[in-house]
Amino acid sequence: MNREKFMNRRINTVILSTVAVVYLFGIFIWGLSMDASCYEVNYSNKFLPPGLGHLFGTDFLGRDMFYRTIKGLSNSLIIGVLASIVSSIIALIAGIASAVFGGWVDKFVNWCVDLCMGLPHIVLLILISFMMGKGIKGVTVAVALTHWPSLTRIVRAEVMQIRSSQYVKAAYKMGKTKYQVAIQHILPHVIPAYFIGLVLLFPHAIMHEAAITFLGFGMPSEMPAIGVILSEAMNHIATGKWWLALFPGLMLLIAVLLFDVIGENLKKLLNPYSGNE
Repeated sequence: MNREKFMNRRINTVILSTVAVVYLFGIFIWGLSMDASCYEVNYSNKFLPPGLGHLFGTDFLGRDMFYRTIKGLSNSLIIGVLASIVSSIIALIAGIASAVFGGWVDKFVNWCVDLCMGLPHIVLLILISFMMGKGIKGVTVAVALTHWPSLTRIVRAEVMQIRSSQYVKAAYKMGKTKYQVAIQHILPHVIPAYFIGLVLLFPHAIMHEAAITFLGFGMPSEMPAIGVILSEAMNHIATGKWWLALFPGLMLLIAVLLFDVIGENLKKLLNPYSGNE
């Protein structure tokens, strides 16, 4: 019975992962290769409701909201994924170094983690983005430098358990340095937890990119991005133009939920005690 449940979970994970990859990769490629003429200004089509000609309607400049949303979500995915990868690498290095070397290294890493987590996240994002000049560079750096603390704690906890293992102690007795033990014996065992943490970072990074852009501290207004689209929609939603916020928000929500579902299923699948659930 347990084996059947485990196999069903594996099948569900594969199906969900495939759907998510196809959906997200399709949007990424479509948005990347999309011609700007698809969402160009056309004043004769201002505020058209959703229909066959314009699936998501048009905005106050007559731009097609469907194509603009696809392009904006593609830009958000690029920034979110790039920032998540950079942030996860920082977390992996800091977490392993903290647990393996201990002493002042451990204290310094924990101090940095407490410092970042002690400040309101959105405030820290805005400050870093503003200091970096906003735009693509500012929002990418801000997201990358604020999403590593939680994953660092997870990696550190994993390493703390592994470093007391017999094979790690044997490696030290054979003359291996701490650096060699970290690379050869600890890193391979931390990769599953790191990979799950990386996947779970994606939705947070994408949402926070959209949030600070919505508040005016991220992507420039002339560049299609979900945060920009939602910010512009707020000026017209009270007049009944509901489609300007509904469809872009749904597309963003679907992307975030797909990443979250994949991460949660991978966490259950790779958990050594999942067979007892």
